[in-house]
Amino acid sequence: MVSMFLVTFGIMALAIAGMAIGVIFGRTPIAGSCGGLNAVNGSGACQSCSRPCSSKRAAAMAKGGF
Repeated sequence: MVSMFLVTFGIMALAIAGMAIGVIFGRTPIAGSCGGLNAVNGSGACQSCSRPCSSKRAAAMAKGGF
């Protein structure tokens, strides 16, 4: 029982340390995609991407956006 706790604790500590090292070295943060739940609600508009992919850009240009 105690050994399982120690193994789990060690794995979690390694995961947290890995994330901390990524932040320390200034790597880009994890970011969502332009699909996901936004596509589920039917809006189809990407509200979080500053640089949409070429197909989204072409569709928006055809509609008069961007």
